[in-house]
Amino acid sequence: MFKSIRDRLLLSYLLVLVAVLGSFALAVRITFARSLNEQLLARLEVLSRVATQELELEDDGVIEVDDEVIVSVNQAVQWFDVNGNLLGQQGDALLTLPFSPTEVLQRQRSPAPVQGITTVVNDYDTGQFIGYARVSESTVELNATLRRFDSGLGGGIALALGLSTLGGLWLTRQAMRPIEQSFAQLQRFTADASHELRSPLMAIRANAEVALKYPEAIRSGDRDKFTAIQSAATQMTALTEDLLLLARLDQTQILQMEAITLASLIEPLLTLYQTQADSKAIQLAVKLHDGDAVVNGDRIQLTRLLTNLLDNALRYTPEQGQILIQTEVKGEHIQIRVQDNGIGLTPEQQAQVFERFWQADQARTYQSKGAGLGLAIAQAIAHSHNGSLSVTSQLNQGACFTLKLPAQ
Repeated sequence: MFKSIRDRLLLSYLLVLVAVLGSFALAVRITFARSLNEQLLARLEVLSRVATQELELEDDGVIEVDDEVIVSVNQAVQWFDVNGNLLGQQGDALLTLPFSPTEVLQRQRSPAPVQGITTVVNDYDTGQFIGYARVSESTVELNATLRRFDSGLGGGIALALGLSTLGGLWLTRQAMRPIEQSFAQLQRFTADASHELRSPLMAIRANAEVALKYPEAIRSGDRDKFTAIQSAATQMTALTEDLLLLARLDQTQILQMEAITLASLIEPLLTLYQTQADSKAIQLAVKLHDGDAVVNGDRIQLTRLLTNLLDNALRYTPEQGQILIQTEVKGEHIQIRVQDNGIGLTPEQQAQVFERFWQADQARTYQSKGAGLGLAIAQAIAHSHNGSLSVTSQLNQGACFTLKLPAQ
């Protein structure tokens, strides 16, 4: 139980950490990429200002391009006239995209990754519109820088998660240790108290039974009192036995495992509870899976589990009701369903039905027939067999408890 809690706590911690680190890494990556792109655009704007000065309008109306080299290794410049005709170019990082005077910013991925901007060129002396300058720069180095940054950032996050996992394991163990110790003390107290209460309760019960066996020795008005004492002692004896069993189930124990056929497990219970079902005119039916379905488990504990389910169904099923026990093999698991058409459970009650000391009618007096531990014991036994116990129900339409166990 505590291992499962530790695992869930560690998983929650890691999920939160992943979300925080992921958000941080994404923000840093976006900021870094934007910064690199802004630097690239700044270089292109400087180159563009220089390129516009290289396009000149001669006295005879002819537009000339100066032959002075103005680009670096990974840059290029293209000059166009007012009609978009290429006048000249420099550099190797050229944009091969069709020239479009309306697209100020252009990006291409093939044949080489290049980014460029287009600027209108006016004659320096007259201010007359004479053409365009399109400057570009290769983004190979920028992309390589981003890949190196991503690798470093990813490696840092992986290292942080690894160290955080180790730290989380240590922290969750430290956090759970006081809880485990307190729970162990409570287990010991429950087991010791239950064990110590058995003898005095048996004495009280035995004396009450003796007094009721010889009614002539007691006053007529005291008979009801002895009956109440006997009923309370019986219930408290059952309660101490259940508490002792729960304390043992909570601890690691060695089960007496054996191969058990479902028929040999269920049929004796039908014989045992048939009389009780007949007293309420309840139809008790069974539908076993075709063939010999076999589970590997502790016969005594599994019998206790099914006894608790049947007892619960009989208690909350009205007269002339129906109870069906059905088994089914699904893959590597065996399902045993105990279904009734009794009072049913609300969704809120279904969430509480396996809690200790919880009862649908919230009865707590000695007149009640149980202490609300039966289903808690049943679920604990199911978990000890690597199985599960669940319930589906609708109010006033009955309930169906499904036991799922690994097949042999």
